[in-house]
Amino acid sequence: MGFDHRRFVDSLTRQPGVYRMLDASGEIIYVGKARDLKRRVRSYFSPAAGRSPKLRVLRERTAAMEVTVTHTENEALILENNLIKAHRPRYNVWFRDDKSYPCIRVSSSHDFPRFSYWRGTRRKGDQYLGPFPGASAALQTLHLLQKLFQLRSCVDSVFAHRSRPCLQYQIGRCSAPCVGYISREDYRQGVDHALLFLAGRSEELVQALTAPMQAAAAAQDFERAAHYRDQLRSLRRVQEKQYIDCAEGDVDIVVCLVAQGQACVEWASVRGGRHLGSRAFYPHHDPLDTPGAILSAFLSRMCSQRPAGQAPGREILCNEAIEERALLESLLSNQAGHRVVIRHRLRARRAKWLEMTRENAELSLHRRLSRRNSQRSRFADLQQRLALPVSVQRIECFDVSHTRGEATVAACVVFTPDGARPREYRRFNIRAATGGDDYRALGEALRRRYGASQAALLRPPDLLLVDGGRGQVRVARQCLQERGLEAIPVLGVAKGPERRAGTETLVTADGVLILPEQSPAQHLIQQIRDEAHRFAVQAHRRRRAHSRTRSQLQEIEGIGPQRARVLLQYFAGIQGVWRAGIDDLAQAPGIHRSLAKRIHSHFHGE
Repeated sequence: MGFDHRRFVDSLTRQPGVYRMLDASGEIIYVGKARDLKRRVRSYFSPAAGRSPKLRVLRERTAAMEVTVTHTENEALILENNLIKAHRPRYNVWFRDDKSYPCIRVSSSHDFPRFSYWRGTRRKGDQYLGPFPGASAALQTLHLLQKLFQLRSCVDSVFAHRSRPCLQYQIGRCSAPCVGYISREDYRQGVDHALLFLAGRSEELVQALTAPMQAAAAAQDFERAAHYRDQLRSLRRVQEKQYIDCAEGDVDIVVCLVAQGQACVEWASVRGGRHLGSRAFYPHHDPLDTPGAILSAFLSRMCSQRPAGQAPGREILCNEAIEERALLESLLSNQAGHRVVIRHRLRARRAKWLEMTRENAELSLHRRLSRRNSQRSRFADLQQRLALPVSVQRIECFDVSHTRGEATVAACVVFTPDGARPREYRRFNIRAATGGDDYRALGEALRRRYGASQAALLRPPDLLLVDGGRGQVRVARQCLQERGLEAIPVLGVAKGPERRAGTETLVTADGVLILPEQSPAQHLIQQIRDEAHRFAVQAHRRRRAHSRTRSQLQEIEGIGPQRARVLLQYFAGIQGVWRAGIDDLAQAPGIHRSLAKRIHSHFHGE
C-alpha cells in the first residue's frame, strides 16, 4: 500500500516544525523545515511540484513521513540542521567541513592582554574577534597587530617567568610588558587601539594616535611623539595594502557554482572595509539541487552554527536568488544584533566584489574537478591492470607501525574515486604482545576491522591493500576467509630496491605484478600506501609518547598516578623503590603490606 499523502496532510498542524521523508526501508531520505507544516508538505504533492525533477523523485520514493512541531522557525532551523548532520539524507545538501571558523582571542581578564589565534570552544571572560575565512587571514592580522601596536604574543606561563626581554622586543614587535618596560595604562591604550583597528574604525584610530602625538610634541617629548608618528605611518601603509575601495564596512559575499555534479561555495568576508580573504566549501548534494538551494543550505548553516561573536555582515551578496530569503534575513538579523540584508541583483562596486569572488570560485572548482578526474582515471587504470571483474570504488589499506615491538599500532585508511576519506580512517592499538610480529598485529587489526560487530556498519572494500609481501597477503586472505569476505581481492605492496618510490613489487594471490613506474595505477598505490604509513606512524608515536610519560609503577595492579607520585617522592625516584624491601615499602604513605609485596614482586620477579 502506497503512502496516503492526503490523509497525512489533513492530520498536520499549521505550526512551524521539521518534516522527514522516509523510503520503504525506513531510511530518512530528506529533512526539511517549515513555517507552516501543512502548507509546506502539501506543496510536495501539488501538480506544480511535478514539474521539478527532484520533487518527482522524492514523491516516488517517499513511503512514510514524520514531523516534529517546534515553537518557532528558529528552533525548526536548528533542529533541521542537527538532523541533517546526524542522518545525512541523500537528497539534502550537507557540508562535510564542520570546523569552526578561526578568530582572534583577547585575554581581557589579564593585566596585559594577549592577542592570539583561536579556533574552538569559547571561554568566559575573554573577547573573540572575527570570523576569519581561514587561518592565514587570522595569522596575517596577528602579525600586523604585533608590528603596529607591539602587543605580546607569549603565553601566560612564559610571560610570568621572564627576567629579560625576548627577541620579539629586539625586533620591535613587543613592548616587553613582562619586564616592566611599559606601564599597564600605556599597554591598555595599545590594546584599545588594536581593537579599533580590528573593528575597521581606522579614522577613529588615526585621531586616537594623532592627538597624543601632538601633545607629546608640544611637551617636547620627541621620542614618544616619534613612536606615535611611526605607528601612523605603518597604519597608512597597511591601509594601502589591505583595504579595498568601499564606503560601507561589513559584507559577506557567497557564490555557488556547479559543474560535473560538483558544487563549490566560495565565501569571502569584508569587515570594516578590509578584505579578510575567502574560503571554498564543497558540499555533498543531490545532482538535482539548484545553486540557489545549495546557497540557502549554506546560509542556514551560518544561522545555526556560527558561535556567539561571529556575527554575519550587514549585507550578504549572492550570485543566485535565495529560497526563503525573508526567513533567513530575520534569523541572521536576530543572531547578529543588527539588520542583515541578502541581495543577488547587484550593480557597481558590489557587482565587482561578486565577480571577484566568482573568479575565485571558478578556480577552486577547477582545481577540485582536476584532482577528482585525475583520481578517477587512476582508479580505472588500476582496475584494468589488475583485471578486476568489478569497478573499484573503495580501497582500504593497512599498515603496522612499532619500535622494536613497543606501542604497536595498525592503521587503516580509506580511498574512493573522490579522494581520501579521513573520517573513515581507523587505528587499532594492538592488544596482544606481538614482540614485533607484524603478521600477528595485522591479523588482529583485520579481525577487529571486519568482525561481526562491524560487519553491519561497514561497506566492504573492492580492493584491500596491505603494506608488505607474501606473508602479509597470506594473513589478510586468511582473515577475510574467516569473515566470509574471501571475494575481496588482496594486494600486497612490497618495497622495492633501496625503498625507492616507483619500484614497489605488487604481490597478489597468484604471483607478483610489476607496474610501469609512471602509470596512473602505480601513482595511486603509492599515494594510498604513503598515506597509510603516515597515519600509522603518527598513531604509533602518539601511543609511544603516552606510554613513556606513564610511570612504570602504574603497570602494577593497585597503583594509580597518585600512589606512584607518593612512592617516587618517598623513595626519591624509581631506583629507590627498586632497592626498597617489603617492610620499607609498607611504611610509605597509603601502601599496605599486600600491595608492598606486589610492588616488590614486580621488580624482583618473586
